[in-house]
Amino acid sequence: MTTRRDIEAFLALRRIAVAGVSRKPAGYGRMVFRELRRRGYDVVPVHPEAEEVDGIACARRLADVQPPPEAVLILTSPALYARLGAEAKQAGAAAVWFRQKGPALKGVAVVDDECPLMWLRNTGWIHRFHRALRRWSGTLPE
Repeated sequence: MTTRRDIEAFLALRRIAVAGVSRKPAGYGRMVFRELRRRGYDVVPVHPEAEEVDGIACARRLADVQPPPEAVLILTSPALYARLGAEAKQAGAAAVWFRQKGPALKGVAVVDDECPLMWLRNTGWIHRFHRALRRWSGTLPE
């Protein structure tokens, strides 16, 4: 189960590979990628087919990210979670964040089933509202 400490530890890492960055400018993965970048994270897009995203060269696989990422944010289909989680561990990531419920990874901190945008400081009103709803419903990680 994800805790607030897990989330804060993940967000304290600065070099993050983002698997699942959409080639569509309005896609969710692209939005998260841009927001992390805007906040000063050293973000690397990972996409098996895209050459670049927002002017930054894409890595085709997590193993191609050089220097290796400290953390990996996985925003793909859950069907790819097990493979990408294993690749993240093999690439040396200390933490992995799965957008939906993901597998446990021995030796790697896992955050899952959370929206990263909801946890960034000074985020948009919709994400603050979502977080408030989760707090009121008692489903916000402690």
